[in-house]
Amino acid sequence: MTSSIGVAADATPRALARRLRPLQVAVGLQGMALWVPVEKLFMSQIGFDAGSVAVMAAAYAAVVPLLEVPSGILADRGSRRLMMMAATAALAASSLLGGLSRNVPTYIAAAMILGVYFAVNSGTIDSVVYDVVLEETGSNDLYETWVGRVRMVESAAFVLSALGGGVLAGWISARFTYFATLPFMLLAVAAFLRFDEPRLHRAAEPVALRQQVATTVRAMTRQRAVLLVVLLAALASVVSQTVFEFGPLWLVALHAAPGIYGPYWAALVSTLGLGGYLVSRLRLGNAATVVPLAVIGPVAALGLVLSRSLVLVILAQVALALVLAVIAIHVGKLLHDAVPSTVRTGVSSGVGTVSWLLFLPFSLVFGWLARARGVGPSAWTILGAATVVAVLLVVPVLRPARTEPPARAPAEGGLACQELVELVAGYLDKVLPAEQRAAMGEHLAGCDGCTDYLEQIRLVVQALQRSAAMPAIPDA
Repeated sequence: MTSSIGVAADATPRALARRLRPLQVAVGLQGMALWVPVEKLFMSQIGFDAGSVAVMAAAYAAVVPLLEVPSGILADRGSRRLMMMAATAALAASSLLGGLSRNVPTYIAAAMILGVYFAVNSGTIDSVVYDVVLEETGSNDLYETWVGRVRMVESAAFVLSALGGGVLAGWISARFTYFATLPFMLLAVAAFLRFDEPRLHRAAEPVALRQQVATTVRAMTRQRAVLLVVLLAALASVVSQTVFEFGPLWLVALHAAPGIYGPYWAALVSTLGLGGYLVSRLRLGNAATVVPLAVIGPVAALGLVLSRSLVLVILAQVALALVLAVIAIHVGKLLHDAVPSTVRTGVSSGVGTVSWLLFLPFSLVFGWLARARGVGPSAWTILGAATVVAVLLVVPVLRPARTEPPARAPAEGGLACQELVELVAGYLDKVLPAEQRAAMGEHLAGCDGCTDYLEQIRLVVQALQRSAAMPAIPDA
């Protein structure tokens, strides 16, 4: 981005930092779920085995798709802050019931309430960060940087909770960690109350609920490039969820000492923060960066299939989780760039719905294989999914989609095509400074490829305009 029209990546506006601070605090407090690192240990104490763990995972995976898109659409139509508070309340309720559980059915009920948390929280944080960055800077340049920082705070909280939960479980009991989580959830709600949420998604006149649902679905399915991003995000989420959900089973199978669970979980969740740190420093549009990144995933998954060493298994899981964390943030940016704010959370939640619908049968197959053959052979499913993720990640870089504007050098002091792509969301949401809009106008006047690209992105907004007489976006 040229300095004359862009926001420098190393110049973080104070207003942006101040506005996002309560959100970071709230997300960090949400991450202080002290029971998570010792969950599988506690579950084994009340009667779970590999098969019933898979049933539990499938149970809350079945709840999420029912609520995810409706909650995302409600967030787009109303208050995203309120939805984040509701998600936190569901996490608190799940923790309470989980701590009270004495048998498998009761704990599965708690897991289903946890599914409500996943559904309501899905995509909301990323959408909020994206819109705050747009409102404060007029550009999406700092999105990956700031969503990475939010993930780093969340990851730090996960690490602290992993270590603290392990200590509490050793000193008192695994059950106590569930009750110790509740005060952090109350503080998270208080932090969300102090957050000034963005209002880009409320800038347009309200439309009929049915029309907004249809528009959200079209935004996900109408463009081939967006559809591929949706599939990539969903599959990456499935693999990541599998590692976090079933990864501790390797420790159980290899007879790891109880003291290893806390540090192991701390290492695993730290990948979320490290991924947030790396993503703003990697050139993910460059094949020289993307291809090695894509290869690491299947290689790590192969290590889970073949290795019987506890150290190598943990390293393989950490490497795989780290790659998936980087991919998740990158594809999130690609997705947000392609849709307007009015349907941004709904589309993000739609991706989550697809991932959970895929995870439901995936977890059942994994659990069946783990019980029948052991966790090593069951990892072939992870290897297959990780390979598909690698292919979907690499293909667009090696073979750019035809809908993308051609790479063209900018005129002196003007925009390059890739820079225009990064500004499209702000242009459609009408938050770009006048200087940037003028630069886009000059570029579009001489670039047919970018003009066609902008018109394709504009289709989603035009659907809303036709249904609710929204103020028209001026033609380029």
